[in-house]
Amino acid sequence: MKFPDNWKLPTFDIVELAPKRQKYAICVFVLNEGDRFLQQIQKMNSVASECDILIADGGSNDGSTEPGFLEKNHVVTLLTKTGAGKLSAQMRMAFAYALNNGYDGIITVDGNNKDDTSAVPLFISALDSGFDHIQGSRFIHGGRAINTPPLRWLAVRLIHAPIISHASGFSYTDTTNGFRAYSSKFLQDKRVLPFRDIFSAYELHYYLAVRAARLGYRVTEVPVIRRYPARGKIPTKISPVKGNLLILKTLLNVLAGKYNP
Repeated sequence: MKFPDNWKLPTFDIVELAPKRQKYAICVFVLNEGDRFLQQIQKMNSVASECDILIADGGSNDGSTEPGFLEKNHVVTLLTKTGAGKLSAQMRMAFAYALNNGYDGIITVDGNNKDDTSAVPLFISALDSGFDHIQGSRFIHGGRAINTPPLRWLAVRLIHAPIISHASGFSYTDTTNGFRAYSSKFLQDKRVLPFRDIFSAYELHYYLAVRAARLGYRVTEVPVIRRYPARGKIPTKISPVKGNLLILKTLLNVLAGKYNP
């Protein structure tokens, strides 16, 4: 597949399991989530008639993204990153493929089974209504935060969301939630330029939230449910010290406008 020369993308493999059917795609980001991912994909069967399911795999080696299983569960395409980078590299890979295939908008969700994907129609409705950046929120009317670790709840409510809100000029309530949607028009704006190597870890999520509002695109939140396990290990790729320090550094860089073109 040929992409524009100025798009900086990680190397990745493409396995197309079915033809494009819908005007919107939902991109599921995953890396070695095992049974959590398998359960989520099975639950997402209900959304396959409303948006195409694309898997953006960061390079799983646990067998969970086996194409036969994905095809049986109505997944349209499996993208597997083989190059460098973390979440933002997966996002660049998924966005590039979706835009190249003519999708009008892209919904994103993590593949660790924490998010209730029955909210997908709310994102589709917002895209149909002309919104360009739609943030899923546990903290607005109709949303629910279930078993959220107390320190994480405090960090989102008292640090993360206030910083992103200040930088963007839009009053966000839930800025760490990866359940979001973007219009293709916004992602392709030459003042945005998401396909840059500077976006490797968590930068792109935060940058796009700020940039959309700053450029006057239509921004909103929709209620979602995010459920953490009642006991046992918390599904996350963020290490307690190094990972959280990286997030704080990224937030300060967004606040300073360091990712702007």
